[in-house]
Amino acid sequence: MDLPSNQPIVAVWKPKGPSSFKMVSLIRKLTGEKKVGHAGTLDPLAEGVLVIGIGREGTKQLHDIVGHQKEYEAVIKLGEESSTDDAEGEKTKFEVSLVPSREMIGEVVDKFIGNIEQTPPPYSAMKIGGKRAYKLAREGKEVILLPRPVAIKNIEIMGYSWPILEIRVVTGPGVYIRSLARDIGRELKTGGYIASLTRTRVGEFTREQAIKLPDRESLSLEKIEENNDS
Repeated sequence: MDLPSNQPIVAVWKPKGPSSFKMVSLIRKLTGEKKVGHAGTLDPLAEGVLVIGIGREGTKQLHDIVGHQKEYEAVIKLGEESSTDDAEGEKTKFEVSLVPSREMIGEVVDKFIGNIEQTPPPYSAMKIGGKRAYKLAREGKEVILLPRPVAIKNIEIMGYSWPILEIRVVTGPGVYIRSLARDIGRELKTGGYIASLTRTRVGEFTREQAIKLPDRESLSLEKIEENNDS
């Protein structure tokens, strides 16, 4: 990976598979800089723009970047729910009495634009009593997360052919697209989960600007141990 020299903020393209922490660890390894962070987690199954702060100056700037708008392209599978709200979890089929039309979906989607209350997924990095929610969920413990205010700026239907719904979403900070997929599915009475997710923009950092990993560095990601508290 060719990182710009002396640049405190860079956008990299996180591939599907590694966690955001693994990407940060790789940047530490490549730059030799211990102080490295990111401006918003991407789930391991998601891909897309991950903004990285390098060094003291870069990590200081991340606080402002976290609050910037983010843009996603999501594929939602309707007709089922998932225990993790994505393709990885255990699926539960819904008995769908009425397959929704594109018009019906448009009406439902519009309800989620604006300032809304959203409950994070149980398999998330939210902390409960100092412990990550996904750790508690993996241990089989009950995870209760309260709704919190978030802002969704726009949702555009890119394509629909039952049971696959494709949307583009522009959000403020703290929005879980997995939760949005789940909630759209419940409002439609069909269930729904994220089948695939791509983050195409963080603030001014776009997909086109993101630095992609060469294969040799993709391989080195597999050797980096996970730190579940990061």
